Amino acid sequence: MNSKKIILGTILSLAIFTGCSKDDSESSFVSEAKVNATIDGVNEDVFKIIDDQFNEQANPIGSGKSTEVVNPYLPSCATVTTTVTGSTWTRTVVFDNCTLQNGNVLDGTIIVSGSTNFDTPSQTINYSFVNFHHNNILIEGNRTVVRTIQSTEALSTPHPVANMDIDMTATFPNGNVYHRVGNRIREMIEGFQTIHVWADNVFLVTGNWTTTFPQGTRNTTVTTPLRVEMTCPHIVSGVLTIVRNGVTATLDFGNGECDNEATFTANGNTVTIILGN
Repeated sequence: MNSKKIILGTILSLAIFTGCSKDDSESSFVSEAKVNATIDGVNEDVFKIIDDQFNEQANPIGSGKSTEVVNPYLPSCATVTTTVTGSTWTRTVVFDNCTLQNGNVLDGTIIVSGSTNFDTPSQTINYSFVNFHHNNILIEGNRTVVRTIQSTEALSTPHPVANMDIDMTATFPNGNVYHRVGNRIREMIEGFQTIHVWADNVFLVTGNWTTTFPQGTRNTTVTTPLRVEMTCPHIVSGVLTIVRNGVTATLDFGNGECDNEATFTANGNTVTIILGN
């Protein structure tokens, strides 16, 4: 992907997608793809926080379970309070306009909780939000993540696999409200041996979800696993298939290069779009 594609995409924007109705115009479909990708970014950051808090609770620093140099995920401006009640631990993470390593700004509270029995083969982690904003987008909802250690087709070595149950409402600064439900499955295929070091983590993401826009519902399926590397603030590869009013499109994140570009294709026509802030 390069700047030439961006210029070409701009030129084509006036002519492509002629097979769509007015509601399915290129500009609105591309705009919705960007919104979808923005909410995907929220899901990614929320999951990273949930997984980080689970790891910190299950493998506390100084417990002897890990000897590597600590490389914390959360910025220093985030405040974490931990309580244990009976067999349940709860970690309350408060952000005060904190900037993550990927440049996203968080404000508000995420509450993460689970069982103190970390020896079970499957862990159910609960999460919820209190006045939580991601880049000024209000995020509401509460669901679960089921975390297991297992072998998969992607990696035969037993590794963490997390199934994130999504039921989330995002209110954008312009007042538009989007509701997403579905599942996002994340496999940590690299870095799971170094518990407290985030920089070497690599994930593959699969799943499917439905997002309700002001104009109707849009269904998204991961058709090629999304590759997320902690050293890059953007998805580096993978393909999403999006169905909107009977029209099927794809969003391709590339072949591994760390950039904020993706190619959007519908009705045989392609443009390059810029993702993120």
